[in-house]
Amino acid sequence: MDLLQKKIQRDGKVFAGNILKVDSFLNHQIDVDFMDQLGKEIARRFLSARVTKVLTIEASGIAVAYPVAREFHCPMVFAKKSKTKNLGSSVYSAPVESFTHDCVYDIRVAKEYLLADDVVLIIDDFLANGNAVRGLVDIVKQAGATLAGVGIAVEKGFQNGGKELRREGIRVESMAIIEGMDALGGEITFRDESSGDY
Repeated sequence: MDLLQKKIQRDGKVFAGNILKVDSFLNHQIDVDFMDQLGKEIARRFLSARVTKVLTIEASGIAVAYPVAREFHCPMVFAKKSKTKNLGSSVYSAPVESFTHDCVYDIRVAKEYLLADDVVLIIDDFLANGNAVRGLVDIVKQAGATLAGVGIAVEKGFQNGGKELRREGIRVESMAIIEGMDALGGEITFRDESSGDY
């Protein structure tokens, strides 16, 4: 998606340790008009899947998942990272190791919101090592639901998460795949989608 690449080039900031900061439009301050366009494009790619639920993880995935769910006219469910009193004990849970926060936490989804007859599309803002997506895939499997695939705003193609998920037969559609980042020069290079080399 050229529009996303241009936005990352213009507004993204690269930091040491392969950190890309896009919080001016994606995961702190939200450009809602742009998110609507992003949601339409992700939904277009999964149109034939007959999605009944969009599943993401709090908090940054919500801004991407919401417009996708609106396109499918279906509920959006987000996995919670912390155990709360109002969540109850009837939940699906999976451990997730966070690349950004350098910790492991359990994500939880109430069983009543994910059913065996659901067709689930997983959405997230970033895909690096694939740990968050794997946790969500685990929850879909626990529910006995059908996985339509995974929609990602930004994939770090130089890390193995996306490659491994695709190798396992999981359909992953990323709107922008970053090939490399240079913290010193601030340069970001993208993978050419037409190459098909994922």
